[in-house]
Amino acid sequence: MGKHRVDPIAHWLRPISLAAVMAAGTLPAFGRDMDGRYRESPLHEWFEHLASRKGLCCSFADGYVVRDADWETRDGHYRVRVPKTADSEDAVWVEVPDEAVITEPNRAGHTMVWPLYTYQGVSIRCFMPGSMT
Repeated sequence: MGKHRVDPIAHWLRPISLAAVMAAGTLPAFGRDMDGRYRESPLHEWFEHLASRKGLCCSFADGYVVRDADWETRDGHYRVRVPKTADSEDAVWVEVPDEAVITEPNRAGHTMVWPLYTYQGVSIRCFMPGSMT
């Protein structure tokens, strides 16, 4: 039988496509104040510098208030219920990594979470526990 010839473009197309999809899936979601709507808030500067050990919170993800029923502690760690995908109404419980917990005093008063959505699913960039009252 004759030699099997592989098209060089077809040979590299799949790995390049996979790498492009993976790279696009890891791009961060941009912060909520892109349009300046919270610029006049007395907590604006505090939020702009708020960080966990994973880095700045508002610079890389949209944060929002979490209802008390949607977060808990289990075995000394936090868990939070967030949308399965950025545009989903279905929620999933996600373990909060210790390095995502904000340890400075909560000046906002409410529990807040900053989820990140990538091709690998949802992870928690920052989590700021509230008082559960």
